Amino acid sequence: MTHHRQFAIHHSRFTVHGVENMEVTRTLAKFVVEHRYADIPEKVRHEAARSFLNWVGCAVGASRHETVENALAALSEFSGPREATVLGRGDKVDIMLAALLNGITSHTFDFDDTHLKTVIHPSGPVASAILALAERTPVRGDEFLHAFILGVEAECRIGNSVYPPHYDVGWHITGTAGVFGAAAAAGRLLGLSEQQMVWALGIAATQSSGLREMFGTMCKPFHPGNAARNGLLAALLAQRDFTSSSQGIEAKRGFANVLSTRFKPEEITKRLGETWEIALNTYKPFACGIVEHPAIDGCIQLRKNYNLKAEDIERVDLKVHPLVLELTGKKAPQVGLEGKFSVYHSCAVAIIHGAAGESQYSDEAVRDPRAVALRERVNATVEQGLHEDQVRVTVKLKNGQTLEQYIEHAVGSLDRPMSDGDLEAKFHGLAEGVLSRLETENLIRLCWDVAKLKDAGEVARASVAAAPADARKAS
Repeated sequence: MTHHRQFAIHHSRFTVHGVENMEVTRTLAKFVVEHRYADIPEKVRHEAARSFLNWVGCAVGASRHETVENALAALSEFSGPREATVLGRGDKVDIMLAALLNGITSHTFDFDDTHLKTVIHPSGPVASAILALAERTPVRGDEFLHAFILGVEAECRIGNSVYPPHYDVGWHITGTAGVFGAAAAAGRLLGLSEQQMVWALGIAATQSSGLREMFGTMCKPFHPGNAARNGLLAALLAQRDFTSSSQGIEAKRGFANVLSTRFKPEEITKRLGETWEIALNTYKPFACGIVEHPAIDGCIQLRKNYNLKAEDIERVDLKVHPLVLELTGKKAPQVGLEGKFSVYHSCAVAIIHGAAGESQYSDEAVRDPRAVALRERVNATVEQGLHEDQVRVTVKLKNGQTLEQYIEHAVGSLDRPMSDGDLEAKFHGLAEGVLSRLETENLIRLCWDVAKLKDAGEVARASVAAAPADARKAS
């Protein structure tokens, strides 16, 4: 008979500024080290596979983007042992650089997953770190997926504990919280002890970084890449007994109290091992900031329902949540990366093309005279009481007619989630510019079956085309 041991939370308490805090760093470390894969519900495992599939597709699809090319050109010559794959490319680099580059690549299109409670893009920092590690030292797929789930749990719970004031002041929470997830997941694969995991989380805490000022530039996708690399570094250092504070998260001068005006330690520990943050993950149907998705959804529905054409429109009025203007208020984007943070551009392309995929956010698409002309006729104002997933779209036509569309829950949200088939179709659209259709289908299968693989690193190797794209076209 197998002895079943439930994870139990034991912690001491201390006080910061009159507020009693639990030793959450140690509690979280103990959980990550001791948790058993068998205790994860099948539904949670499947959601993790969905998250991993979406992440791989986003990374492969963006692997030839200028952002990735520039980073690789700058850093490749400094690589150590070339043991790990840059997804979608033939390049091999050391595991630290692979973690960085795959984190950059997977977020370049801003098409990756979103934990809506915190707006963390959770897969990038975690998967980038552990897939690189799995190529150096082969690991079974179930161990890989377990570490992935635990890493996402760590970063999202830490995110919950400081959101929203941490984000509101200007920290990019994917970078700042993601480093903890990467450290936890990598530490799990490395077999860290409880004390070593405590140190790893402390080393991660002191490397936490990422500024929202960088949105719309190549530096935004650098944040999850940097989190992946720094988290992996933290775990590797801790493995060699490199020490840190044992209260890196919760101490008076630790992560949460320095980088946030309000810390909720209970968000890290409550029902730990009973509820799973990855079960709340969502996936983007549109390649831009997620707060724009309701407006895009509304514009596409109006286009479809009324055969709406840009030349017939006098003006478009949006009533939105405050975050839409705060995060995506660029009225005149000049390059594609800026276009991803312009609700004006997003609505324009949604009406013109009936889509907001990556091709609608190229430099050329942002400078398209039709998009420029239409976005000048898009107006957005805040309506108090709307939540992030709602929008009111009003289109006034030149013939005097007025069209209206209300979106309560955008496509891709928890209330209108993308199906497995939707995610596969998205993957095909992203990957088939890099891989053949057969290679794409094989990679999709490996992602779904990652927990069954004898060597999780097989996924990284399968992301590279057998022949260059131009050679395939010529054949």
